[in-house]
Amino acid sequence: MDASEIEALFTRGDGQYLCARWGRAIAPVVFGVDEATLGVFKGAIEAVVTLAGHQMAETDPELGANLMVFFCEDWNELLEVPHLGDLVPDLAPLVGRLQAADANQYRIFRFDEAGAIKAAFVFLRYDEHLAAVSADTLALSQAVQTILLWSDQAFAMMPPLATINGATVLRPEVADVVRAAYDPVMPVVAQDASHALRLAARLQRDATLH
Repeated sequence: MDASEIEALFTRGDGQYLCARWGRAIAPVVFGVDEATLGVFKGAIEAVVTLAGHQMAETDPELGANLMVFFCEDWNELLEVPHLGDLVPDLAPLVGRLQAADANQYRIFRFDEAGAIKAAFVFLRYDEHLAAVSADTLALSQAVQTILLWSDQAFAMMPPLATINGATVLRPEVADVVRAAYDPVMPVVAQDASHALRLAARLQRDATLH
């Protein structure tokens, strides 16, 4: 990817450039699935975290779990989850908007004082579209979309996953961006598009080394 392509991944609909990565170890929990699917999700999250060179944890000292994935069949079910309204402000209006949009997924991020990601909430409504997607693909898709704060339009034209030899994998160019963004010399949060130039330079350097 060149700098303009990378810049598009982090430029929001309002024109603002914003890229943030996790500032703490990721402690995931998944609600509303069986043990087999739980294992698939945790495996996918661990794979993407390892790719980034980041860390997993059993618990987060502040929140217990800081990456929470909720499966439901109807958005109203979220209103019945104990204490979720304390973690997600304006939960009832959000549920109303998701119902009105007939959405099947939604992600919310919370940030620390430095602007790094400290928590993410993933809501998935199991409709016919999600039912048609394998657990492996769904898990990997959500894992990559929560490892960084991407633009709200980042994967509208090109999904982050690809099928190679019958297996669903992270697109190599997306994996390269994740690795570059987690390079220790890069900032945990960036609001200037010059950040995309620095990411592109790291990608070019890594390509040369390989």
